[in-house]
Amino acid sequence: MKLDHYKYLMARQTLSRRTLLQGAVATGALASMGGLTAGPAQAAAHSGVRAEILKIPGVGMGSPTDSDWQKVGALCLEPTKANVAEGEFEGVELTFMGLNNQNLHNFLFRGFLKPWEEYTGAKINWIDLAQADYNARLQQSIATGTVDFDVLEMGAPFEGDTAGRGLLDEMPDWVAEQIDASDLVDYLKAPVGTWDGKTYRVTIDGDAHTFAYRTDYFGEGSVTGRAEPPKTWQEVNAISKDLAGKEDPLTGLPAYGYLDPLKGWGGFGMYFILNRVAAYGKHPNDPAWLFDPDTMKPRVNNPAFVQAIQDVLDLIATDNAYPPDQINADPGTTAFSQFLAGTGSMLMWWGDVGSSARTSDTSVVGDVVGFGINPGSDRVYNSQTGEWEETYNEAPQMAYIGWGVYVTNRVQGDEKKRKAAWSAAAHLGGKDLSLWTAAYPSGFQPYRNSHFDYDEWEAAGYDRAYIEDYLGSNRDSYNHPNAAIEPRIPGIFQYYSVAEDELAKGFAGQYGSAQETADAIAAAWEGITDQIGRESQIALYKASLGL
Repeated sequence: MKLDHYKYLMARQTLSRRTLLQGAVATGALASMGGLTAGPAQAAAHSGVRAEILKIPGVGMGSPTDSDWQKVGALCLEPTKANVAEGEFEGVELTFMGLNNQNLHNFLFRGFLKPWEEYTGAKINWIDLAQADYNARLQQSIATGTVDFDVLEMGAPFEGDTAGRGLLDEMPDWVAEQIDASDLVDYLKAPVGTWDGKTYRVTIDGDAHTFAYRTDYFGEGSVTGRAEPPKTWQEVNAISKDLAGKEDPLTGLPAYGYLDPLKGWGGFGMYFILNRVAAYGKHPNDPAWLFDPDTMKPRVNNPAFVQAIQDVLDLIATDNAYPPDQINADPGTTAFSQFLAGTGSMLMWWGDVGSSARTSDTSVVGDVVGFGINPGSDRVYNSQTGEWEETYNEAPQMAYIGWGVYVTNRVQGDEKKRKAAWSAAAHLGGKDLSLWTAAYPSGFQPYRNSHFDYDEWEAAGYDRAYIEDYLGSNRDSYNHPNAAIEPRIPGIFQYYSVAEDELAKGFAGQYGSAQETADAIAAAWEGITDQIGRESQIALYKASLGL
């Protein structure tokens, strides 16, 4: 994880054309929007709060602690003080429901909000959920009418289930001003976070799955014998098969290729098979890729989806292509227990793996990790013609469209409590605080235009080449013309959860083929659509696609 080690390793490797182009594109794009202009405003920012919080605890100084989170929260309180008097929320109690994955999310929120509680006088009670339990807990609260939380950490896909049912409180104008909502990257602006023209979300994350790979697996004389990392999923599978039985250059343990999570994760695991599906079946001329927009007929059993499942089955059938017991590895395992800990060479995950690689105590790969967008495919399936087209296709997946903080309608009728809830949300979504969460382990990744100022990251201790690669993979995914964006429709995680269940059966050999597995998912999806209401789902799906 030391910078001098990273520079030494980079000096030993030939800079690939792909990496060079990524850096050139990143630099050019940032320069075009003023990100590389060292003007007075930028210099002031570097000498202010943003520069100060980026030194807590410092890149390469180990994982942040609760003390660090509290320091960052306190240093970012000035926007709150501009809208809230000291002690204004005395006597107010709020209940906050969110995640506790890998000691991130709610754990950080506690630290960030402790100075806010001390200043405002409010008290926060916490409901902590594992990611695999999140969807079930939220859906149970909605179905039974027992919403027992005032503030909610939630992803945009659930807006159909919550805002669409009138369960959320509309954001006051002062909150949008405090968080500077105009700074969000374009794909996270309206209609994301809105429903029927009303805004409900304080964005705290910008989700896209990006490709992380071990640079020491590629280059002259490397264990793969390949000069560059793979450009397509076809190459990913070929490399994974070829590595079986070889030795990892960093650890000396068995070498592995791509790390597929084969165990479900409360619906969230569906995103990982969808990375392959997007490359195979998100056609540039068709905004839809999960359902037919006119009928809601699932596309999850079309040739693109079947090919994605077959890829995984092929690796399962290849001895030593996966680490032992991969059938019980969920996405949290592949990222934090395997890839960052030195097992495996390729991973699709949310972008925060990039910051964790350099700032987490558990990471051993920070010096030998590179980044890119979702691998493409040598061919793409056209759902409108029913034919494969022999042309290269890329489609980065905007998996989950980012976490946000929402306020429920439980606060309505008590203006003091309502303001307190929105003030807490605004503090967590603050512009300066968000830079810290993007740079350090948090569960979140860059999501504001202001996060792409490479100079700030370099001043914090990140190596310039590393951060251009990491931030570039996020920015290039967000801005890709064929980005695969999921629909914000009711029941989306019902679809995902049942798909996970059927995929698990297929991976365990309970179905006879990839097609049979995909057909079982499609049948289950048809049942969900009929249960929710096909006509209303068609209308909402078309709206989410801009049709």
